Amino acid sequence: MHQSVLAFGRSRYLWVALAVSAAAVAAYALDSPGVPPNGGTGLGYTLGILGAVLILWLMSFGIRKRAYASRAGTVQGWLSAHVYLGVSLLVVVTLHTGFQVGWNVHTLAYVLLWIVVASGVFGVLVYLRYPRLLSNNRGSQTKDQLLGDLADLDARCLRVTAGMPAEFGEALLANRDRTLLGGTAFALLAGQDRSQILLPATGGATVLYQALPNPDQAALLDWLGQRLAASSDGGLSRQLQELLSLVGARRTLLARLRRDAQLKAWLEVWLYVHVPFSFGLLAALIAHVVSVFIYW
Repeated sequence: MHQSVLAFGRSRYLWVALAVSAAAVAAYALDSPGVPPNGGTGLGYTLGILGAVLILWLMSFGIRKRAYASRAGTVQGWLSAHVYLGVSLLVVVTLHTGFQVGWNVHTLAYVLLWIVVASGVFGVLVYLRYPRLLSNNRGSQTKDQLLGDLADLDARCLRVTAGMPAEFGEALLANRDRTLLGGTAFALLAGQDRSQILLPATGGATVLYQALPNPDQAALLDWLGQRLAASSDGGLSRQLQELLSLVGARRTLLARLRRDAQLKAWLEVWLYVHVPFSFGLLAALIAHVVSVFIYW
């Protein structure tokens, strides 16, 4: 679907955007204002008006995609135009500035424009790649089914520990309760595993429990492996081997769930830049236009 957005109508809006950009470049090259090119020349005003109209139209996409009964073209077509004309806007506005920048509201609007367009391009790249990765990671399962499999593995682990010394049941219960899926925004985007586990540490005559980092179930698998190596009880060894197998399967499943959360986070995070900065751009554009009318 996302590839068809770029190819919508045989990429008609790509050609529209190229035509707009080429016309702006040609007009700039042929213009002879008698002063250094800037936004205050005849061509500068023309390109400025065109840029402002494009910005307002591009922002109206947010209204169009929620207007389900609208007959003003398809959402897919609007999105295709939004992408291509958004990039051409950089050409139009850059030529509008005459390549003159400074510490003022005009340059602020220009910088915000670059942030908005760059975040939009990043969003397009994300939507071209990540849905397929998300689907491949899930296989034929939904997220709820993956979570159901995780709950089933946890239940099986606890059933195995029912006939084992209490420390194993405590460790597997803590592993279930202290497994984290998600966390901070950075942890989500980086796919970090900040899970912990409580494992027994001998302290005199009593057994003390210490909280340890358990990324990718590593701490639990190491501990179970050590217990298996030290075991001389055939029945306990078989139970430990079963636990190692179940925890290994749990690690694989958690990696898929964590990858699912990571991909979904990348699908959404660009909007937290694109949308707020779009409104910031609109505010800066208004300030830019008002200041022009007042001081020029």
